[in-house]
Amino acid sequence: MGALMGGAAALTLARGAQAASVPAPWAVYYADKEPVKAFEPYRLLVLDSAHHPPLRVLKDRGKTLLGYISLGEVEQHRPWFAPVKDWGLLSEENPNWAGSFYVDVRDQRWVKLVVEELVPAILRQGFDGIFLDTLDNPPHLERTDAKRWAGMTEGAARLVRAIRANWPGIRIMQNRAYEILPDVAPMIDFALGESVYAGWDFAAKTPRLQSADDYRFQVEALTGARRVNAALGLYSLDYWDPADAEGLRRIYALQRANGFVPYVSVVDLDRIVPEPAMAGTRGVEKPL
Repeated sequence: MGALMGGAAALTLARGAQAASVPAPWAVYYADKEPVKAFEPYRLLVLDSAHHPPLRVLKDRGKTLLGYISLGEVEQHRPWFAPVKDWGLLSEENPNWAGSFYVDVRDQRWVKLVVEELVPAILRQGFDGIFLDTLDNPPHLERTDAKRWAGMTEGAARLVRAIRANWPGIRIMQNRAYEILPDVAPMIDFALGESVYAGWDFAAKTPRLQSADDYRFQVEALTGARRVNAALGLYSLDYWDPADAEGLRRIYALQRANGFVPYVSVVDLDRIVPEPAMAGTRGVEKPL
């Protein structure tokens, strides 16, 4: 799957990161087929807000549960797709995810829908908080057409602030959206870096290593956010072949050295991929 991305440089950066005490493992799972026993090793779970395992059973086992919500896109299968489309708030389809369309986060109707309907609907199911996804799209749109999408980056940050202001007691994890992370870090509990070291090549349909520059940027963005909020939990989500146990071990070791709580899975996140036992690995210096 390619040579190790800047192995020595990556390890040097990891060793220079601020290491924190090792929190309990976590996982992301967007389906409802895994048995409850599959979640035993994990304390924190990010689950799809519509299709998920029994929440009460997981809560009784001491799990903290975060329900998925897409804030920068709306998927066709969500019940709120039709009204948001009728409002004229949707634009292009995400080229990597068929049926998911970018939404104008600047519009107060979207903010009101999220804060007053979508978030409480997730919490009523029994979730402890929410997982904010696709908030890197508003800055992306503003970069591609600064005139048409002026204010989208600030709109994304304002949406996070509105959620926190209206729901001060819930747990919030934000995925990526590094442009707004310094602004919203005091308002969230967890910052997630998705595809920090190993992402997904949608054209080739295979995992791929990130470039050295992208890896370095993400690590520094996440660790920088903790300087804004010392209590912020830093998490990583990478994608790799579950059959390559040695590769999985090295990614876990690298991300822990960065001070992150790692999880490595498949891109569809429709199965639990356990962390391999540590026996037989020598860390991250050997190429994947």
